[in-house]
Amino acid sequence: MADDSFWSQALADAESADAADPLAGFRSRFRLPPGLIYLDGNSLGPAPHAALRAIADAAEREWAANLIASWNTAGWFELPTRLGDLIAPVIGAGAGEVVVSDTTTINVHKALHAGLSLRPGRSVVVAESGSFPTDIYAAQGLGAGVTLRLEGVDAPAIEQLIDESVAVVLVNQVDYRSGRRRDIAALTARVHAAGAVVIWDLCHSAGVMEVGLGAAGVDLAVGCTYKYLNGGPGSPAFVFCARRHQAKVAQPLAGWWGHARPFAFEPGFEPAPDIRRFLCGTQPILSLRGLEAGLAIAAEADLAAVRAKSVGLTGRFIALADAALGPLGVGLGSPRDPEARGSQVALTHPQGYAVVQALIARGVVGDFREPDVMRFGFAPLYLRHADVVRAARTLEQVLAARAWDDARYHARASVT
Repeated sequence: MADDSFWSQALADAESADAADPLAGFRSRFRLPPGLIYLDGNSLGPAPHAALRAIADAAEREWAANLIASWNTAGWFELPTRLGDLIAPVIGAGAGEVVVSDTTTINVHKALHAGLSLRPGRSVVVAESGSFPTDIYAAQGLGAGVTLRLEGVDAPAIEQLIDESVAVVLVNQVDYRSGRRRDIAALTARVHAAGAVVIWDLCHSAGVMEVGLGAAGVDLAVGCTYKYLNGGPGSPAFVFCARRHQAKVAQPLAGWWGHARPFAFEPGFEPAPDIRRFLCGTQPILSLRGLEAGLAIAAEADLAAVRAKSVGLTGRFIALADAALGPLGVGLGSPRDPEARGSQVALTHPQGYAVVQALIARGVVGDFREPDVMRFGFAPLYLRHADVVRAARTLEQVLAARAWDDARYHARASVT
């Protein structure tokens, strides 16, 4: 174990970094339980105070008082495209290239079919075997006639699977387990060189780093809004489609919100000529109102500063783990190179689940992924460098005390 002088110096250094933090003022915009160190924003971001007010106002005034008139007076119908335009600069897209709707899983299905529609002479889809399962399930559900190739199953590197038979490559910018970060520009160029379409999953990167979809020439992308964009549990996801594809791309979920003239109520479907063709049915207005407040914060924050602080927070945590946790059986499951790392750090331990439960009981919230990954997310808008030091020290104390021996921490009624 590191001694008290080590931790005192580590905390002093962290507090100096916090004093110079240009993003420090954002922390007060979120409701965080007192004394809690929240390292799970890569699963669910905390509630912005403005989001709680917006949801209450939408429920009490727009819905309860104004009823159906709010579709027009409160602009409910335009929320998916208006919020899409709020997300666009966060991911390096242009106005009219993003729409907020449905869930990530539904949008992955839409995007995969859309990508295939752009390459009608091809039938191979490439994806990652280690991807979040919903991506793989969606690819497996494309049906007869489509061949799925998986990185880690059919070849060790995704680049080795991309040839002139491939229609679509579905890939994550940041891996949900390890936090490994891919180079969007380089892989997009490789996909395009083979004549294929690329779909980027941005669930673990949107809002915490510069993405640069437009600069990289990306075709399609999907992402969620309840992690680093702080939209609330189950808040609607988003779809990006480059403007150059919008007039000809097709997705399978035809619905009245995606119609070229939704209020004409025509018996035949004609898709909207723009990003609205990725809409389907009526959207959850209260959730959209809560999300709007989270997106306003993301739009205000300077992404370069967010990324710089993210690198500092994760780097500090890794350095502390190297110094104090290695002798206690902890390994590093994330890249050391900050350019190859997202805003999370994966540590490994044979009793990882019980260790994480013991941490939560002590006010440090991380999460666990099978088989042995203790996963910690570092959201720069509300996390402080001093929180990182206190979390690392608490983890050291849990490990030194063998807290995983406590049977209470092995019960798996739920996994955080």
